[in-house]
Amino acid sequence: MRTQVAIIGAGPAGLLLGQLLHKAGIDNIIVEQRSASYVLGRIRAGVLEQVTVDLLEQAGAAGRMRAEGLPHQGIELLFGGQRHRIDLHGLTGGKSVVVYGQTEVTRDLMEVRAAEGLTTIYEAAQVQPLDFDGPSPRVRYEKDGQVHEIACDFIAGCDGFHGVCRASVPAERIRTFEKVYPFGWLGLLSDTPPVSDELIYANTERGFALCSQRSAQRSRYYLQVPLTEKAQAWSDEAFWQELRLRLDPEARERLVTGPSLEKSIAPLRSFVTEPMRFGRMFLAGDAAHIVPPTGAKGLNLAASDVGYLAQALAQHYGERSDAGLDGYSGRCLARIWKAERFSWWMTSLLHRFPEAGVFDARVQQAELDYIVRSHAASTALAENYVGLPLV
Repeated sequence: MRTQVAIIGAGPAGLLLGQLLHKAGIDNIIVEQRSASYVLGRIRAGVLEQVTVDLLEQAGAAGRMRAEGLPHQGIELLFGGQRHRIDLHGLTGGKSVVVYGQTEVTRDLMEVRAAEGLTTIYEAAQVQPLDFDGPSPRVRYEKDGQVHEIACDFIAGCDGFHGVCRASVPAERIRTFEKVYPFGWLGLLSDTPPVSDELIYANTERGFALCSQRSAQRSRYYLQVPLTEKAQAWSDEAFWQELRLRLDPEARERLVTGPSLEKSIAPLRSFVTEPMRFGRMFLAGDAAHIVPPTGAKGLNLAASDVGYLAQALAQHYGERSDAGLDGYSGRCLARIWKAERFSWWMTSLLHRFPEAGVFDARVQQAELDYIVRSHAASTALAENYVGLPLV
């Protein structure tokens, strides 16, 4: 087989890139090691910045999001037993976010790709990006007992943190930066109405909690827990009881509980790879960076990566200019490090760290109080939360 761009990974990053390239008249094939049902079964976040919404519109995959997504113009910070609203819309000149699950984004992109008749190869084993330092890169994989190769002009590594693309780069050519946090998020998904119309971020003596949602009837809640905890050790009732203890009285009264649809613990880490280009292979999304979910940046950073990459490839084929490809890594990393800083700051602001003492807790409270009382501080939080535009 031959294509212009071989995309490794059929998560939202790879699927969005494939659709953006198709809209630009650029041929592409996606190769994915897992099954389509496995990819769809991954439960992830669902707060979309305006940039992501715009890219889904551009990709022709925004119809259901427009109909079912929940626009949010603010968030609430809960500390000292009281909630304080951050007016995202008012503080950013009219910007907001849309709550729409990553699973639904993936489903929409899959359906649009299938309707266009574009090639996606699922359950491909032993996927390898080859010869990406030369003029003729290839992707090799096994399927149904046979070895296949795709000749291409470029390879897009959208295969996640544990994928083969970053692992294929010689160690001396890559630099990584990492911070691992000493706790995780125990998440529960339930078909219950959300406790609030907007997300609640809670800093409490018992630890962090987040009240989020996927729709008007599906809620997603999180609790900060030690990394030693196991999800199976938490009954639904134990989860709901602990969540109640971390909420304010009004939210506690409004909380509707029910059986969990899914329960899991996600560790928190910050991770960045530099650079993101290696010859004719480009990394995008979780293959290049991870952020703690506190800032709601993971999916949005992946979308901005592929937005930049699609622009650069369209420039290469349409204008015979490689300026976009040459600048891809620098443009992405400038945005990534800003998101890493914001996600680290939100995580540090809202969680209880094992080594922290009373002094640290008082500083957290003082900073939270400053944020909600200072227009400048609230604006800084709001601007980062809704996301910066692509430049």
